[in-house]
Amino acid sequence: MNATVMPRPASAILVIEDEPSVSAFVKAALERRGYTVVEASSGADGLALLQSASFAGVITDIRMPGNINGADVHDWIRKNLPALSNRIILISGDTANSETQSLLASSPTPCLEKPFRVQKLISTVEKTFGKP
Repeated sequence: MNATVMPRPASAILVIEDEPSVSAFVKAALERRGYTVVEASSGADGLALLQSASFAGVITDIRMPGNINGADVHDWIRKNLPALSNRIILISGDTANSETQSLLASSPTPCLEKPFRVQKLISTVEKTFGKP
């Protein structure tokens, strides 16, 4: 008798971060806790991945160089992948910026302010995405 294999839900977390040191820090911390991480170094790369794969959650820097920043990614997810819209974590080194403040005021999405500690990252990830 053959057992039916149920497809596993998306389990990888997409990390969109233009600073290699921050991306490496987040990836290492999450992988040590058992999460699978996929990295994108720009908002455009992140959107391309979101259009081609499923993710358990998204962690994105708000301010990144290029035409697509984290706020754009956040808005795209809310419009195009509404089931993922409550599984986004924003990170920012500039929460005093008026655009960042506007985004944070208009959304219940959690935001980690750089620099942040591993335990703050893990607790926010577990609360937002669940444990691996």
